[in-house]
Amino acid sequence: MIGTAEAMNLGVRLGLDPKVLASIVNTSSGRCWSSDTANPVPDVIATAPSTNSYNDGFKSRLMLKDLGLVSNAAKDSKTPLMLGALAENIYRHLSNDATLAEKDFSVVYQWLSGKRP
Repeated sequence: MIGTAEAMNLGVRLGLDPKVLASIVNTSSGRCWSSDTANPVPDVIATAPSTNSYNDGFKSRLMLKDLGLVSNAAKDSKTPLMLGALAENIYRHLSNDATLAEKDFSVVYQWLSGKRP
């Protein structure tokens, strides 16, 4: 989700229409659940939590919890988890805001872009 949010944020800041960008991503190797089902940009996917003010969906605080569980498993098994650690840190910062912590984890798009839902 973070990767999709970053890509969409970059494209929008470069002046691309988010629906056009999503259609390009979804017909290329970038296609994934985060881009074609739960796109983090509001109004790109009618049924995505982002289109419903990031309500419903999987809460950011729960993503942080799950990333913490993965982090602990990685530490216990002495497995490097550099991207996982970065994702955990991002959701920790995001979840420091009580409102964002209760929103769908795709709200990371709003957090990265400096906007509020």
